[in-house]
Amino acid sequence: MAEPAKDESRLQENAYDVEVQFNDLQKDTDNPLGSVHTFEDLGLPSEVLRALAALRFSKPSKVQEKALPLMLSNPPQNMIAQSQSGTGKTAAFVTTVLSRVDHSKPNQPQALLLAPSRELARQIQSVVTSIGQFLTNLAVAAAIPGSIPKDSRVDKSVVVGTPGTVMDLIRKRQFDVSQLRVLVIDEADNMLDQQGLGEQCARVKSMLPKDIQILLFSATFPDKVMKYATVFAPNANMIKLRKQELTVKGISQMYMDCPSESDKYDILCKLYGLMNIGSSIIFVKTRDSATQIQQRMTNDGHKVSVLHGAYEGAERDTLLEDFRSGKSKVLITTNVLARGIDVSTVSMVINYDIPMKGMGDAMHDTETYLHRIGRTGRFGRVGVSITFISDKKSFDALRAIAQDLEIDLVALKPDDWDETEKLVQRVIKSSRAQPDFVPSGNTV
Repeated sequence: MAEPAKDESRLQENAYDVEVQFNDLQKDTDNPLGSVHTFEDLGLPSEVLRALAALRFSKPSKVQEKALPLMLSNPPQNMIAQSQSGTGKTAAFVTTVLSRVDHSKPNQPQALLLAPSRELARQIQSVVTSIGQFLTNLAVAAAIPGSIPKDSRVDKSVVVGTPGTVMDLIRKRQFDVSQLRVLVIDEADNMLDQQGLGEQCARVKSMLPKDIQILLFSATFPDKVMKYATVFAPNANMIKLRKQELTVKGISQMYMDCPSESDKYDILCKLYGLMNIGSSIIFVKTRDSATQIQQRMTNDGHKVSVLHGAYEGAERDTLLEDFRSGKSKVLITTNVLARGIDVSTVSMVINYDIPMKGMGDAMHDTETYLHRIGRTGRFGRVGVSITFISDKKSFDALRAIAQDLEIDLVALKPDDWDETEKLVQRVIKSSRAQPDFVPSGNTV
């Protein structure tokens, strides 16, 4: 179980505005549900309230104030929620799930939560266990590759998994979905994207009860995905942050103008000392380059680890746990860790390769950039993101991302290392000077 928060109330004071768009059913209600100001106002199970208090949730965040009354209303209604990292969205949907489940039937699957990676599925599983710690009969299963033996059945009331594994378990009749009450899809922009996991999610949904409550959550919703989301979760209530609130405010976003592609590695090594002030994540384009950079840095005397999809599940779990615990402090990875993963000590994110999308990396990927840098600046802290550019294509891509997000990036100069260190250290040290508090992973 993740560590309890020491000062969760600081998280709830973030300045952002939440817009709500009610569905037709809600509009027709004489007294539509509004905001709540305490968790007690929601009629939650006493065990859940006790856990929230133990985890130092002093009051609902702004997103929770708006979303929870709608998600908990009866009859159940669908929800599409665009909610930035650190606003309490995971706690919101987990609280809803634990309130919907009949805990007198711990062996009957009643709630399904889907995530794009085993790492995020494991993290959500931990949050369910944490908020449900006082529920006597709570049972949670992880439907991820290698976790459910071929000759066994999914016999837990809450199931957290990845869409491919869940689809296989249903097809093989190892997973009885007939009594499912709620479907949650986290990182929905990626999960519903027709170029990604969208087909698998659609197939899973087609196998579920037609009246299941559908809750879609993501930090970003591109227009084309939002259009599909409204079909996937029909007549849904919607909540979203205002566009100008999307950029993570606690992150100092910088860029390093590298003389050439080959110079990027040497500059990365120069940054190594700064990476170890807290913990750092280095994002690269491919598995091969992640492995090559890790091997090269290790040979040059730097202690770094690498994690990507080529590793087997159990090894991936171990690598991520070593990073969470501080056993390893610098992690090189691909986009497998770009979404949702909470490690409170991460003070720096480096985009060694700018995120791109489309055939031949034809277009900049603003959403992935936003998810990547969101791995730092967690829980009210501040952090640094540094993006490497080395040619006109990478420069144009980063400029387009900055325009999309309406932000100004700080330029770092590779030929003025004293000034670079001063700028980066100033931010990281200001983060470490803050009171140390580590929310329990339910604030993604």
